[in-house]
Amino acid sequence: MSAASLPGLITGLILFTVAFAVASRRLLGLRIGIVRSLLTGAVGSTVVMILSEVQKEEQSGLLLGVQLGTTLVVAMAFLAGLEVVAPSGSLGWPNAWWAALRSSAARARRYSGISSIVVRHGLRPYLRGREARSTGLAVPLRRALEEAGGTFVKLGQVLATRDDLLPPALVRELSVLQYQVPPEPLPDIRSELVREYGRPAREVFASFDEDPLAAASIAQVHRARLVDGTEVVVKIRRPGIRAGVERDLDVICRLARQLERRTGWAVSLGLVELADNFARSVQEELDFRIEAQNLDDVADLRERHSGPPRVRLPGRHRELSSERVLVLDHLPGDPISTAFARLDELPRDRAELARELLGELMRQILVDGVFHADPHPGNILLLADGDLALIDFGSVGRIDAQSRSALKAFLVALQSGQAAAMSDALLDVLTRPEEVDTQRLERDLGRFLARHFNSRTPPSVQAFVNLFRIVTDHGLRVPAEIAAVFRSLATLEGTLTRIAPGFDLMAEARDLSTENTLGAGPSQRSVQETLQGEFYSALTMLRRLPRRLDRVTQAMERGQLTVSVRPFADARDRRYLRSLMHEALLVVVSSASGLTGAVMLTIDDGPRLTQRIDLFELVGYHLLVLAAVLLVRALSVISRHKE
Repeated sequence: MSAASLPGLITGLILFTVAFAVASRRLLGLRIGIVRSLLTGAVGSTVVMILSEVQKEEQSGLLLGVQLGTTLVVAMAFLAGLEVVAPSGSLGWPNAWWAALRSSAARARRYSGISSIVVRHGLRPYLRGREARSTGLAVPLRRALEEAGGTFVKLGQVLATRDDLLPPALVRELSVLQYQVPPEPLPDIRSELVREYGRPAREVFASFDEDPLAAASIAQVHRARLVDGTEVVVKIRRPGIRAGVERDLDVICRLARQLERRTGWAVSLGLVELADNFARSVQEELDFRIEAQNLDDVADLRERHSGPPRVRLPGRHRELSSERVLVLDHLPGDPISTAFARLDELPRDRAELARELLGELMRQILVDGVFHADPHPGNILLLADGDLALIDFGSVGRIDAQSRSALKAFLVALQSGQAAAMSDALLDVLTRPEEVDTQRLERDLGRFLARHFNSRTPPSVQAFVNLFRIVTDHGLRVPAEIAAVFRSLATLEGTLTRIAPGFDLMAEARDLSTENTLGAGPSQRSVQETLQGEFYSALTMLRRLPRRLDRVTQAMERGQLTVSVRPFADARDRRYLRSLMHEALLVVVSSASGLTGAVMLTIDDGPRLTQRIDLFELVGYHLLVLAAVLLVRALSVISRHKE
């Protein structure tokens, strides 16, 4: 090759690269970056050179279209495969790819470690389909979760609150799960504060206690004082904790999906949904901005009610709070878990204190729709003045108005002992299958009422466990937000009975639900505004109703009553139909081209163009290449719109 021809060759190669990249991108309907364009063009140019070398001299020129078409098919297939493996925008080049590979390797190592823990504790048969019974499983499962670390221990603690799903023996064993986390070294905490505020902690806080008030798997809490003298608590996320927690959550969700595919007991428990809800909850706990917003939402909703608040909430310092740090007012007091001895010294009645705490939670659930979902004794403070306070709003439940109304109806029916009304309320609030034997459900609920609510002994939260058994037997599913309500009440029950022994949670909850249903919770003005709005909406509808009924009856008398339906009135439906027809047309044209090309290749007596190729063969080859191009295009479009 002469030196003079080298620039022309390089120019031609660049033109080929650009042409194949642009053609592949246009035919596939993709918008890609420079790196993918260069890779695709390079693949096309390489194929061109290979085909040029293997092409016989007598075929030169005749099969140029086949040669270019084949190259285009390979380039399109390469680009489509690259989009499937790593969609545009999902990974950068090359740093993000390297980070993704490192993350995958770390996840694989963690998965291997969890697998060895499972085998070591004899849990492998349960992963292969053995029925998950409480006998023989509880202790090994608890030990395996403890060995797996903080995220798995937190999962076990959540499962311990699901009396509606798990056997009592398993719940009891998981309830003792404890995970002692050593506090983060103070220099690391100070470095985290410097990264957050851009200046040393001593410039933000007048004082900062070295010893943490509490240390958990995700964060730890220190007491501090601001420059203006305000006493605060500072909640700091552990440095580097997010990657490890997200890796564990990924392992948990993958295990849940595998178990649902392999075992019947995982399907009956709805294990994937449980894992997804748990992962979502923990992800929210990693971002303190969500906890701060939860606290603001609860506090804002409280301001709409008349009367003094039953339970106090900490104030938030917005300018000092972020994703990794949360600064709240310090409430002088101790967690209920360590302050039971002080209850006897209070001048207030203990039953009244328990009633105020329950009333606060019931108002949050039935009126506001935003409630503290984890009111365990460590999250409830007994203040120095004898009041109670709620802290740690990382886990908050939200329930819509329709579900709140159904819950109120259920509790009122529970109070009145009406099985039919209880059945209707349950069917409104739960996810029901296609067929439900409502008569059998009413009979089971009647027996439930007779067993738990017709005796002098006050029912305990165990009654709710039996109620969930009835729900499960009838194929009803408890939505996550409703399960959070009962889980929150079950968590609170132990605290209430320790505050006031003999406290009747069920009776008090029924009374409080009746008060909230009758409007005792919200202010009189808000109730009046709601009723006024509903009245005007109903009045407008009633004004139009006689005229519309008259038109309908007149049309019926004349035999002119028709029903007009506009299919595909929604633009989204029209777009979906167009895309479906486009994909179908691509497949049909591709199939027709391929079949026609294959038939033409079988014809032997066509006009000869060379000694080896006749006209029918030439057309057949080109039709096959066209079919391949259209097929790759169709497969790419279908893969992108499969959801």
